[in-house]
Amino acid sequence: MTERVVLAYSGGLDTSVCIGWIAEETGAEVIAVAVDVGQGGEDLDVIRKRALACGAVEAEVADAKDEFADEYCLPAIKANALYMDRYPLVSALSRPTIVKHLVAAARKHGATTVAHGCTGKGNDQVRFEAGISSLAPDLKCIAPVRDYAMTRDKAIAFCEENNLPIATTKKSPYSIDQNVFGRAVETGFLEDIWNAPIEDVYDYTSNPATPRDADEVIITFREGAPVAIDGKPVTVLQAIQQLNERAGAQGIGRIDMVEDRLVGIKSREIYEAPGAIALITAHQELENVTVERELARYKRQVEQRWSELVYDGLWFSPLKRALDGFIAEANQQVSGDIRMTLHGGRAVVTGRRSEQSLYDFNLATYDTGDTFDQSLSKGFIEIFGMSSKIAAKRDLA
Repeated sequence: MTERVVLAYSGGLDTSVCIGWIAEETGAEVIAVAVDVGQGGEDLDVIRKRALACGAVEAEVADAKDEFADEYCLPAIKANALYMDRYPLVSALSRPTIVKHLVAAARKHGATTVAHGCTGKGNDQVRFEAGISSLAPDLKCIAPVRDYAMTRDKAIAFCEENNLPIATTKKSPYSIDQNVFGRAVETGFLEDIWNAPIEDVYDYTSNPATPRDADEVIITFREGAPVAIDGKPVTVLQAIQQLNERAGAQGIGRIDMVEDRLVGIKSREIYEAPGAIALITAHQELENVTVERELARYKRQVEQRWSELVYDGLWFSPLKRALDGFIAEANQQVSGDIRMTLHGGRAVVTGRRSEQSLYDFNLATYDTGDTFDQSLSKGFIEIFGMSSKIAAKRDLA
């Protein structure tokens, strides 16, 4: 029986060439799998037909936009997930979504191997292969660009020699990955970290310096999930899409950073994530109102570790699953409304309200009606500072 390989297929040059390349190198039949996580571009049926025309024996396409939003983006929002305190894990979140569909296709078609188009110096190779090995330890993984040195010029030559139905001349100066949660841009002149990004790098966001009227929005959350925008019910996907449009029009969510890749190198990345940044900003503020102090302090540590695990490709790991449980519990009371002004590249919180609020006006006020018993503070400070006071007497003697 001929071996089968499931290929993560995008419809572009490299993965289209991979179909024939894998067949030549391994003698296996190739099943192409394309997953829509809101990246836009070509129709899924067009991509499916191209895969077959390039030599795939089967081609599957999956509309996973709602799945991606509900099962991957939403946990990131609840975790206030920002790798290195800035990056909302745009690409890292989409990889386990795709992995799940690749493994399902491998089981369905009796494949023994899964292939992807990643290079040997990025994070995505780890995310794909660690994810696949966690869900299906018996499956092998190959990466033609990495394992067979399939450079772009070789890919173009292969495409022309085999008359594959894909354009080979148009090449963006950037490497771009995008989905509904955001957009990542790298390479080209951006590799010189002194060079400022130019406007044609951006697509999800307008120039924040352009004068325009501010946009006020009210986001309603229930147990940490966005459920309404300006009082109108939304799914998680719709919340992201609507805020991509509204926050993006205000230039919100542009990130220019040098980040620490898992493979050990530093990489300059440009991100656009208007909806993600608006939602995380609102969610963080609602947590400030509704989450008890010690839980909130500890959750911030968990958020950093959760973000690192997801960035490093360990979505399906035991630690990540355990932290998911903590984050879900911490979000039980995170319900209410956050009002924000979107303007000039910033999402600024201007109002908060919640039936689960821990903010007590009568305790917080300095005016008449204050119910805080200030006479208790003197003794509290004496006891709270006692250990430091004793140490200071010794150290200053």
